[in-house]
Amino acid sequence: MNVTELLVDLQARQNKATTRAGELRDQIEHLTAALAEAEAHLAELATTRKVILNAFNTHPDQAFRVRELHELLGMPTDDPAMNVTRSRLGRLTRQGFLTQPGRGRYQKRT
Repeated sequence: MNVTELLVDLQARQNKATTRAGELRDQIEHLTAALAEAEAHLAELATTRKVILNAFNTHPDQAFRVRELHELLGMPTDDPAMNVTRSRLGRLTRQGFLTQPGRGRYQKRT
């Protein structure tokens, strides 16, 4: 291998390594954004769970409809917001924290 071939080979390797480094930087950027989004979602869920469970702890004998719970907590009462809460209450029911004494009603498990 002569000097010219060696330089061409080195340049090709450098180009390949530069491309790979760029791809990895892009992946890191994407994963960093996805991680930040996931952590924000986890924080929101933890806060919601805490707020909702505090409401049930404050009123342990009361069965709430989602709208009533939203009104009590000063949360928005639009359908998308209430659907999110309904889903979370369903999860808390499946996990054993809450019961459903009637359709659409949620109460702290005693």
